[in-house]
Amino acid sequence: MPAWSIPRGLIVLLAIAATIVAIAGMKAFAGILGPTFLALTLTLAVQPVRQFAVRRGWPAWLAMITAFTAVVAILLALAGALALSIAQLATQLPQYTERLNNLLDNLRRWLADAGVGPDQVQKALHSLDMGKLVSLLDDILLGVLGLFSNLVFVVALLLFMAIDAMSIGQRIAVVAAERPGIGQALIGFVQGTRKYLLVSTVFGAIVAVIDGGALWLLGVPLPVLWALLSFITNYIPNIGFVIGVIPPALLALLDSGPTLMIWVIVIYSVINFVIQSIIQPKFVGDAVGLSVTLTFLSLVFWAWVLGPLGAVLAIPLTLLVKALLLDIDPSTRWADVLIGGAMPESEKNAADKPAPDSPSSHTSARPSP
Repeated sequence: MPAWSIPRGLIVLLAIAATIVAIAGMKAFAGILGPTFLALTLTLAVQPVRQFAVRRGWPAWLAMITAFTAVVAILLALAGALALSIAQLATQLPQYTERLNNLLDNLRRWLADAGVGPDQVQKALHSLDMGKLVSLLDDILLGVLGLFSNLVFVVALLLFMAIDAMSIGQRIAVVAAERPGIGQALIGFVQGTRKYLLVSTVFGAIVAVIDGGALWLLGVPLPVLWALLSFITNYIPNIGFVIGVIPPALLALLDSGPTLMIWVIVIYSVINFVIQSIIQPKFVGDAVGLSVTLTFLSLVFWAWVLGPLGAVLAIPLTLLVKALLLDIDPSTRWADVLIGGAMPESEKNAADKPAPDSPSSHTSARPSP
């Protein structure tokens, strides 16, 4: 076995230091990396549209424009619907000022009866003010307008990536011929990302329709906005429904009291927890080869590094890191068994068989006296 020129402990320390520097760099350039990877993910998502058009005999430039137009239309439709719905919410909230004040008065009396002093109550409830809530919504609206300016950057990237995608198949084929490990890793990343987007989009549409219909039947204001929020938060693994239930539950409390809020929470918990936290992670794990634990940890990590956009793109980002660090090197592909979802049946059967040198194999092979 060849001797190491550098101590292994030093190699581990250098690897940890390089990882920290890389993470700090990504966090510093989150404003650029997040939209760039979003554009890459969307380009991969609509690539089958271009391939289908080419197979039908369309010119390559027309197929590219069709795919580009489709993804831009989806982005603009989602951004426009969200901006319009948030504007409607901002105009409706001031009418709940009196109801919020009554709820706060009741809460103050309940805390006073529980033995909490008035000074502590006033300090705890000082920040709960409808004017501040409306001001917060104004900031959100300004953030949405900032999203449109950021959307210009994303659309420009989409256009450039769509042009490059016209020849990406040939490039990957050349890479796979020269470096099979790299080509296989890149192809695995693309296929895993598409499967994840397909599964999340299908389940997100189901959840959005069910949630929006339930809120409409309950009489909660702005059910379309909360349905859109459910669809978007469905791309956030494991805890997306928790983020999606808070705004409609609070609005239900202001609109009709605690009973409606409890109904909203119960319905969301039953529908979204079962679909998003039990059923969907199983399909996502099988589609992308990531365990439920790693999926949740990737959410926490990428949300910390890139912010909210990192939470939405946590799975594709993890697949990219996995492809570049593990799948690209045949000697590290054993890690897929540890971080993957369900183990393939062939590997299960192989794992269940006793090793050739194990005591059980010798026992079974020993002749009877």
